[in-house]
Parts: sequence; C-alpha cells; structure tokens
Amino acid sequence: MKPAPHSTDDHGQQADLNVGDPVLGKSRLMSRQCDTCIFAPGNRMHLGPGRLRALVTQAREQDSYIVCHDTLPHYLYPQAKPAICRGFADRYRTRALQLIERLWGFVEVDPPQPAAQHDSPAQG
Repeated sequence: MKPAPHSTDDHGQQADLNVGDPVLGKSRLMSRQCDTCIFAPGNRMHLGPGRLRALVTQAREQDSYIVCHDTLPHYLYPQAKPAICRGFADRYRTRALQLIERLWGFVEVDPPQPAAQHDSPAQG
C-alpha cells in the first residue's frame, strides 16, 4: 500500500514516501499534529480552495493515507523520515491504516524540529 501521491522529486518522479521503520518493523505515525497540520483550524499551510478535500478524497479512494508534509523529502526538515499525518489518521480509518495497525502496529514519532544551532565558542 502506498500513500496518496502528492510529492515528486526534482525529476518529476514520485518521491520515496516509505513510512516503514525497518529496524522496528512498524510504520511511523506522527505522535501529534505538526504545528502547520493541514487539518488544523485556520488553513496554516495556505492550501488553495479545494486542495485539502482533494488530498483527502484521493487518499480515501486509494484506501491509503496522507504523509505529514513536515516529513516529505526536500521540505523543511531533510533529516526527517516520512510519517503518516496524525490529523488524517485521527479522522479517517482507511484499509491501509487498519491493516498496518493490525499486522505491524505504529511507532509514534514527534514532529520534526529545526536543527539545534550551536554557537561557536569565542576564540580568545
């Protein structure tokens, strides 16, 4: 089962959105909605009219899920591994989410944060 396609790489190919954790054998699920979740009130991602509905419709028609935008490759946090959007998972019970839960389970991951910035020590 694949996530609903909505991200492409620099060559226009579907980006690798594997939410599986190979060490734990579980799928990554956000532990909570990220700060700009597309399901949060107020359209924090500034989606165009009908875009959220289209994403949800596509994921539901494919019995799939939506990957959190904060974990998409080449977004704000390149170190983040793809994870299932908590906002979507809390609202919809697609076949993919049900199978993942029953067969392997989820490992919850926190939303990515900016890399810690370290001040270089003053040289004296």
